[in-house]
Parts: sequence; structure tokens; C-alpha cells
Amino acid sequence: MHFIHLRQASTLVLLTAAVARATLQIIPGATWTATNTGRHIQAHGAGIIEESGTYYMIGEDKTEGSAFQNINCYSSTNLVEWKFENALLSLTSSGDLGPSRVVERPKVIYNDATSTYVMYLHIDSSNYGEAKVGVATSDTVCGDYDYIGSFRPLGFESRDIGLFKDDDGSAYLLTEDRPNGLRIDALSDDYLNVTESVYLWDESIESPAILKKDGRYFMFGSHLTGWSPNDNVYSYAESLAGPWSSWAEFADDGSNTYTSQTSFILPLGDSAIYMGDRWFSTNLMRSTYIWLPLDISGTDVWMTNRVNWVPDVNAETWAAGPAENWYEGEAATLSNGAISVACSGCSGEAAAGYIGGSSGGTVSFSAVRSDATTRTTIRLKHTNGNTGERYAKISVNGVEQDIAFLSTGTGQDPGSSVIHCNLNSGSANTVVLTTDDGSYGPDIDRIMVPVK
Repeated sequence: MHFIHLRQASTLVLLTAAVARATLQIIPGATWTATNTGRHIQAHGAGIIEESGTYYMIGEDKTEGSAFQNINCYSSTNLVEWKFENALLSLTSSGDLGPSRVVERPKVIYNDATSTYVMYLHIDSSNYGEAKVGVATSDTVCGDYDYIGSFRPLGFESRDIGLFKDDDGSAYLLTEDRPNGLRIDALSDDYLNVTESVYLWDESIESPAILKKDGRYFMFGSHLTGWSPNDNVYSYAESLAGPWSSWAEFADDGSNTYTSQTSFILPLGDSAIYMGDRWFSTNLMRSTYIWLPLDISGTDVWMTNRVNWVPDVNAETWAAGPAENWYEGEAATLSNGAISVACSGCSGEAAAGYIGGSSGGTVSFSAVRSDATTRTTIRLKHTNGNTGERYAKISVNGVEQDIAFLSTGTGQDPGSSVIHCNLNSGSANTVVLTTDDGSYGPDIDRIMVPVK
């Protein structure tokens, strides 16, 4: 059992007012639609680099499964709304980036001395027999990267990797060496090679990520269970060379880190954000992102599972998600062939179905109530029995967006998707869903609209 920290409780009290002013939410595990593509964000195993108030998320494209396709870059100024920028590396005809190759966990850091962005990746064969790191460079954070090549750092195997740049500009490769354990290796001044071993844990820990806070280092990672989640752990030290503490869990025991695996830890004021992947091994393109705020007090680190929460990058704080008004899909105005359909896992055991199609089935929610006066987030509970994404055109008060809805599998348990939009204060809001290309959209269980 883990008791709530006094610090965490006081933080929530102090930030309650912030919910009324800003309700753009992070929804862990939902479909996240890129603002300029209308597709689910494909940036798995990602790292984050921030420049002048813009965050760049760089990760793996799993649209076609596990084999390498692209390393994608997305940008955001608020950590909620993300724009696709570029594919930094893409599939080539042969070599490390060729067909049926493993290219995972891209991480990018900036070398101030050489004015170069340096990317490290896990490079491998399809049977994970090569166990190498790859290096690529670029003059711009989201520009095309030149792939330099791959090697085994200091001659040791390397699978899941991370990067860490310290305050003095020194940089380190975090690498899982299967026969020996988890390593911290120093990088050369140009960041293009490994010079020496700094520390070795003999425990088997992968998906490494380091946070530095108040002069102390925290290493986060996962046990080795393949695509299946486990209770991730952390260790801390005053120096990268150790001694490091014993590993400890930072989420509810037995929760498998809320069904996720560590990818990156992003500092946020007095706290930090855990960024993890929720893998669906049989359909990797539907994998989602579990981002949650960490509570850090001294050497004690903890996080709580949340349906939604509100980051404020300007104030470098976060707040609990707002209260919501719910509107049932089957109770909305259904027209042009949209009808109420049975859904055993849905609220009220029904949903709005046959959205779109050749007749343009339409679901209209009217008199939607909210007192939000800033840009906000609406959650949409949906089902999608396809293996791929479904899509809908969603109009909120006449402003239309293309929104993606990931597969929810063959069952009838709803998943979540989100739309970020502007609402009017009061009950004069309308939300309309349809398609215009003859395809069918998702079935809509209900929408959840922030009260403030």
C-alpha cells in the first residue's frame, strides 16, 4: 500500500483553481489525433526535446507493425495538441534502415559545441541478434537526419536505449546489455561515440530514462517481459557513477505501471511527466501513450493513475482533470441512417452507430453545456471493431476537424478519442459527427464535456 504524499495533496489543492482557467487535457491511453493529418500520432518509444517553448516528440511509426517504417517528429507548445512535422529517417532499400529491420527508441540531444542534433537508436535484425546502437545527425531538430551507422558500444550488446545530457553538456548513453545488465556509458565530446563505462547494474532492466532533479539522478526502467507490461521501477543516486539505490516501484503494485512501459521522463517545474507506451503487440499501430504526472519528494517518486489531467507548461504545473457533463450517443439526434445500436460495454448498453457510410449518417448533440472560456478537450467514448483506424468529421460550434478513432478490438468495451476545441460558455454548444467519404465512422457511446 502507498499513502498519498502530503506534498501531492497540497499540490492538488493549490492547483484546483487552474482547472477553471485551462482545461486542455492529456487523456492517457486515448487516440491522439495529429492536428494536421487527422491520424493517430505515430511516435512510439519516443523522446522529447524542448526549444524556445516548443516541444518536439520523436518516436517510432508503427502503422504497418514492428518492422522499421519511419522515425517521426511532432511539435507542440502545450503538450496536448501535436502537429506532424517530418519523417526524420525512413525505410531504405537495404542496410540498417532496410526492410524487416528493428529500429527503436529514438532519442535526440543537441550538441552545443558542434551545433548538431544527434540521434541514437536501437538497431537490430528481426530476431534481435545484432543488438547495436545507430547514430544519425541533423542541423535542425525536425529536419532530415543523416544516418552514420551502427556499432556495439564498447563491444557490448545494446537493445533498449536512452540518452541523457547533463547540465555541464556531458552526454550519456543508457543501454540494456542483455548478458550483463543496464549500463550508463559516457559519450565523446561530439556525442558520436562511446568512450567509457560509467556504471553497470547487474539487474535486467530495459527502456531506460534519466531525470535529474535538485542535483540527484533518477533512473527509470522496465523489467524484461517483451511487449507485456510490468511494474516499472526507479533507482536514484547523487552521481551517475553511483552508488545507486535499490530498485523500487513508482506506481501501484500489480498495476503493471497502469499497463505501460517507460519511454521518457520530462521535467515539469517541481515535478515531471512519466511518458510511457501502452503496447498492443498483435496490432502495434493501435498502441497508445500513457502520460502521467510524477510526484517527487526527496528520493520518493510516485504517480497515480488518472483518466485525464491538465498540464500548464507556462506555469510548469499540472492539475487534476475537470468535472464533466456526459451526453449519450444514442440520445443524440440521429439522422441520415445513423441509429441506436446495442453495445453491452457502453453506458446505457447502447451507442450511436452507422455514422457516415453512403448516406452520411449523422449524430448531433445540441444544448451541450460548459462554462469553459478557454480552449478545452472533449472526450469521446467509442467502439471500433476494425483492426485499423476509423475517422469522423467532428464539428464543434461550426468548426470542423478530422478525428481518428483507434480499434477497440472485437469486444464492446469502449475506448477513448479526443477533440480539442473552443466552446461557448453556457448551453448553446453543438457537436456534430459524420463522414464525407462514404466510410463508416466509429460507434459513439457518449461524449464528456468539461464543466469549466
